[in-house]
Amino acid sequence: MAYQDVASVGIHGDLPGRRTAPALSPTLSSAALPAAAADTRSAVSWGAVLAGAAAAAALSLILLILGVGLGLSALSPWAREGISASTFGVGTILWVTLTQVAASGMGGYLAGRLRTRWADTAGDEVYFRDTAHGFLAWAVASLATAAVLGSAIGGIVGAGAQAGGAVVATGATSAATAVAAGGAAETVSYHADALFRRDAAATAGSTDAPPLAEVNRILATASRGAALTPDDTRYLGQLVAQRTGLSQPDAEKRVSDTYTRLQTALNDAQARARDAADKARKASAYASMWLFISLLAGAFVASLSATWGGRQRDL
Repeated sequence: MAYQDVASVGIHGDLPGRRTAPALSPTLSSAALPAAAADTRSAVSWGAVLAGAAAAAALSLILLILGVGLGLSALSPWAREGISASTFGVGTILWVTLTQVAASGMGGYLAGRLRTRWADTAGDEVYFRDTAHGFLAWAVASLATAAVLGSAIGGIVGAGAQAGGAVVATGATSAATAVAAGGAAETVSYHADALFRRDAAATAGSTDAPPLAEVNRILATASRGAALTPDDTRYLGQLVAQRTGLSQPDAEKRVSDTYTRLQTALNDAQARARDAADKARKASAYASMWLFISLLAGAFVASLSATWGGRQRDL
């Protein structure tokens, strides 16, 4: 009886001496091994992402160069010719948005169309992966474009920061200091020269050269304060009277009138400088806002196009 039990173990398929192979455990079945190996692979097809990003960056650069050419051809240095500044700004915004949408759509579609086929994957998971591939392609392309055009983007942000700082500084300083770089020194010198102008019929007065350097310092110092002091007015009146033949009261009146005109000119220059700085700040803020909107639209279009390309890939 024992011999039959042993023999029955060694008999398989009516062939004596052939042992049966041990049965595989349900957890180690042949069907489970490839599935387990497949689950360890990355769900991101980086080759497709980089290909889509390269296409998007190249198309974005080409369209940007085309836009610069079209914009320069529409501008004109002559008055009342070419497009206006507002039209140019709106056209620039529309072209940047169109460039971002077209380039991102192309890159996202290629990233979805060139990715590997995901077998035995749920439809929702495939949709998510395609969306992620499009977003990654847009992100890589945006970073590459920013690296190439970093100076231009930095110029937009930097101009806004400098303009905002100029507005703050202009509001905190005096008129002469705020517009010193814009010609305040020349304005003071012009009014100092005007003090010593002589009438064509005047014969009296000294022919010595007026002390313009000293007068410039007096006027520049007075422009930082509230008004010209009486002592400075009297002293400048004496200098004017000596070299123009005017009486002392008339000379002092000329000094007061000239100083009033100087203050008006400096205040006007300050107002123009603040207005220009405020316009530059607003322009930089609008440019940054629309650049953000165009990039956001590009990210959406890239993700959507990747899902379309993914569907075409799985057909």
